[in-house]
Amino acid sequence: MNLPALILASASPRRVELLGLVVGGFKVVASGVAELVEGQLSPYELCQLNAHRKARAVAKRFPDALVLGADTLVFRGREVFGKPANLTEAQGMLARLQGSTHQVVTGVSLIHLRAHRERIFTVSTDVRFRALNAAQVRNYLSRIHPLDKAGAYAIQEHGELVIEEISGSYSNVVGLPVERVREELDAWPKPVPGRAA
Repeated sequence: MNLPALILASASPRRVELLGLVVGGFKVVASGVAELVEGQLSPYELCQLNAHRKARAVAKRFPDALVLGADTLVFRGREVFGKPANLTEAQGMLARLQGSTHQVVTGVSLIHLRAHRERIFTVSTDVRFRALNAAQVRNYLSRIHPLDKAGAYAIQEHGELVIEEISGSYSNVVGLPVERVREELDAWPKPVPGRAA
């Protein structure tokens, strides 16, 4: 890919690994931006806004770079499942998600400030949970670290214990929709020699 210097506005090891499947070289700069939990916005709008805020904060420091920000939310209907504050909250989240289908949506913002370009999009995946009893929930939580995970679960960490099936992008559930990101970067306007990208 003939792209401007690329920066991932996230220190998430999962996103670093996933973006590495798309492009060979990029810089990682954590945005330091607090994620909004505005109740008046839809989950799609909220994750787009958070992705934009993360990308823009880093782009202001590196205006000649192409910056990618992302935010992933787990929700069912209007209920958003963020990162649990403690184990009790994690158990409650999984108890509410069990036996039903929810959505995982990732908002992605690509910003190049110098070129005055931005592309924002979302990708959604349906995830159906198995019917779980309290013992199964506790068993699953004993195998992972749920407090840094939206919805208190990770598909890539013993996900088969709680997930029955998914419809859509697997990598989106991990934290970055690799297929769509690849398409967007392929379509990004290429730099013209001698001009700002």
